[in-house]
Amino acid sequence: MNLRPYQSEASDAIFAEWREHDSTLVVLPTGGGKTVLFADVIRRVFPRRALVLAHREELIFQARDKIQRVTGLHADVEMGEYRAEDSLFGAARVVVSTIQTQCSGGDGGGRMTKFDPARFGVLIIDEAHHATSPSYRRVIDYYRTNPALKVLGVTATPDRADEEALGQVFQSVAFDYEVLDAIHDGWLVPIEQQMVHVDGLDYSGIRTTAGDLNGGDLAAVLEAEKNLHQMASASLAIIGQRRALLFTASVKAAETTAEIFNRHREGMASWVCGKTDREERRRVLSDFAAGKVQVVCNCGVLTEGFDDPGVEVVIMGRPTKSRSLYSQMVGRSTRPLPGVVDGPETAEQRKAAIAASAKPSCLVVDFVGNAGKHKLVTSADILGGKVSDAALELALSHVQKSRGPVNMTEALDEAEEEVRQQREQARIAEAARRARLVATARFTTQSVDPFDVLELDPVKPRGWDQSRQLTEKQRSLLAKQGINPDGISFSQGKQLIAEIFRRWEGRLCSFKQAKVLRKHGYDTDVSFTEASATIDALAKNGWGRNAALEAAL
Repeated sequence: MNLRPYQSEASDAIFAEWREHDSTLVVLPTGGGKTVLFADVIRRVFPRRALVLAHREELIFQARDKIQRVTGLHADVEMGEYRAEDSLFGAARVVVSTIQTQCSGGDGGGRMTKFDPARFGVLIIDEAHHATSPSYRRVIDYYRTNPALKVLGVTATPDRADEEALGQVFQSVAFDYEVLDAIHDGWLVPIEQQMVHVDGLDYSGIRTTAGDLNGGDLAAVLEAEKNLHQMASASLAIIGQRRALLFTASVKAAETTAEIFNRHREGMASWVCGKTDREERRRVLSDFAAGKVQVVCNCGVLTEGFDDPGVEVVIMGRPTKSRSLYSQMVGRSTRPLPGVVDGPETAEQRKAAIAASAKPSCLVVDFVGNAGKHKLVTSADILGGKVSDAALELALSHVQKSRGPVNMTEALDEAEEEVRQQREQARIAEAARRARLVATARFTTQSVDPFDVLELDPVKPRGWDQSRQLTEKQRSLLAKQGINPDGISFSQGKQLIAEIFRRWEGRLCSFKQAKVLRKHGYDTDVSFTEASATIDALAKNGWGRNAALEAAL
């Protein structure tokens, strides 16, 4: 199986990080092929053994089958009645297990004690945002008694709180490739967002429990017959003939909403929950895949481990404050149809193929009521991991004012450009002000903002970097360029260093040159040679700008 370019880059980045660290994290969106990625890692570490941990049974057999297809290695499952071969001469090269299995049974220490940590070379944690929980920490600590063990965590879009906690489990982030990256590169379909206002929908009195809306409070609001009817009626008007998943806050809401749908058109909807018989769930999803059922209402069972590229609409009948949960629900619809993006070689070709396919985009429907003090997640949040907060707020305001679906990829790109132009206009005005100042008097500044000098917008720091400090090597590199590293965060330091290397490779002016140019109101994105000529001319002119100097330059 050939890796996509970003998967290959991620795989290389993992091994690069492992040269300096024992554990690292990769952020990859739902539908981005994380199982293929860590299967490639398993292939590359062979003959060392690998242990893959997941937290849901549905993910275990999918992971085992895909690992075997990608690597050609035999993988065993350790879960329930399934036992992985662990004899000295017949041990499975790959063991796939649930966290529950690892922690339960045995002689009080869990089934993990069946395995000798020294016999594994790599531990891979799927859905790694769960790795901060006590059960995961216990298992990770057990296997890390092997000092040679390397640990890899893979997750989609984590919550901000999860990000900071993940920084305590994983020593670095090897690769961060998110939903918006994948859409821009033509691997996932664009996301459209539609807000539907529902009269009487009031979340303001709902309590917050463990960082999200309290399940019981939320169910009480969303099980109200009036609210369910309004949500179902709006959904019917929006989805047309498209296949849709509806996520609900309770089993009762799933069952009742499916019943309301079926009053409009008999047999168009089914529902499933965690207690639905396996055979019944399999039948419902099979009918859904075959087009016999248009809408599946579900309570908490299709957020992970369910892959059907034909899903075109996700209806959020379950609002959340969790970016991770919202991302998983939306991720059920972001995959393109099979074969659409496998042939084209460029991003533009892939995006054109998606646009011409039977599924050119996916639609996310959110129901808007009185949120009160709650900050509810929307598609803007899961797309905006690397987007500035100002652009996020601007894009979301446009969506809220619209009465129809809005392409969120375009909305965020346009908002970023609008914010960039506003900042650029401010910079131009500031440069003009400085130019007027230096024309009449010399001045010095004691403190220089390197982001202002290099005309960069400081990156939005990610939670996993919050507690990290620049290394002495990084601080030294910045200092040699004339940048004071004190007070610069780890994320921003990495950004400045990346810009320094970009300038070196492109033979652009150095930071020290850019500082002089910026001070005198000149463009800083020029070549080293051009910057030298401009600075020499300024010096000869007594560091003042005039018409003769501008004509000479």
